[in-house]
Amino acid sequence: MARRAATDSRVHRTRRLSQAPRRATEKDDAGSIPIDTVEGFVHRATLAFATSVHRTEIFMIQSSPRLSRWAHVAVALLAACGAAGVAAQEAYPQKPVTLLVSYPAGGSVDVTARILQGPLSKELGQQVVVDNKGGAGGTIATAVVAKARPDGYTLLMTLSSHTINPWIYDKLPFDTSKDFVPVSLVASTPQVLVANPAFPASSLTELLATARASGTPISYGSAGVGSPGHIAGELMRMKSNTKFTHVPYRGGGPATIAVLGGEIPLLWVSLPSVAQHVKAGKLKALAVSTLERAPTLPDVPTVAELIPGFRVDAWNAIFVPAGTPPQIIKRLERAVMDVTRQPAIKQALLEQGAVAVGSSAEELDKVVASELQLWQTVAREANMKAQ
Repeated sequence: MARRAATDSRVHRTRRLSQAPRRATEKDDAGSIPIDTVEGFVHRATLAFATSVHRTEIFMIQSSPRLSRWAHVAVALLAACGAAGVAAQEAYPQKPVTLLVSYPAGGSVDVTARILQGPLSKELGQQVVVDNKGGAGGTIATAVVAKARPDGYTLLMTLSSHTINPWIYDKLPFDTSKDFVPVSLVASTPQVLVANPAFPASSLTELLATARASGTPISYGSAGVGSPGHIAGELMRMKSNTKFTHVPYRGGGPATIAVLGGEIPLLWVSLPSVAQHVKAGKLKALAVSTLERAPTLPDVPTVAELIPGFRVDAWNAIFVPAGTPPQIIKRLERAVMDVTRQPAIKQALLEQGAVAVGSSAEELDKVVASELQLWQTVAREANMKAQ
């Protein structure tokens, strides 16, 4: 009889434990906190976790009377861990965020990153630290981010060469399709063909005529093998049936210094890298790569006006390592979108020749998928390979 009474007591206690959380859950679910808010997410996550914890406790009590005394200890530990996890996700970011720029200072990616740095820091509530790691067509910084902890504290700011590099490098220490998650396409940056003032040609028409008449190929520089400027130069060579020699540099900044100093006569580069030099008369702008003329340089014609169908669009975008929690990606996406919509940021980018975009992560994902296919074809036809 005593054993039966003890069993009945445990069953009665188990029933009380199993009923309590259900009543609490039903009462809480009837509340008015919307699910699409941070508060609603945390509220429901906490309820789900609490239900799971209670079920664990019940199982331990039912399994063995000896386990019942440890049930409350286990529940307390689980609850503490769960609460800490929810709080950490809700509070992101809790420390400075590193924005790794894949090209050296002075190039279009760096210019865009510096314009975003202050407003993005304010939007996130933590300092955004810009760190330049240029070289190898942007693949050095990209490899670092691919191996970084997916916790939202190491971001990649790179150029559209991100979708070109897989087809020109025999081996990369990362997988462009699998090792990164898109956050936002920040800005669109037309490529521009500029010349040193001492170079005789002052228009694209004159340049192509000079190239056809020349017995030796004319050199042009770019921000590196596989950069959008390299793509533009090779397409110009192929479509105009002329001879040019590509001279790669370790970013738009060093390439700009080279053409300013007369080291190379021509340069295909993102407009933000040279916009101020063109306006100051230190460089001659011969053409832009987009279908429409750049708002910053409305008097400079497009290549397509002379070579129909010519088009090279470039962009600057932010990525994070694969495995980064969706809530953090959404937080970053929203912050970038909000910053790029600010009139002052739009104007600052426009003055440098870039157009603010601030896309969603999903939109950037579609751009990456589309361009991976496009540039594979171009790289093969132009026989582009990194040395």
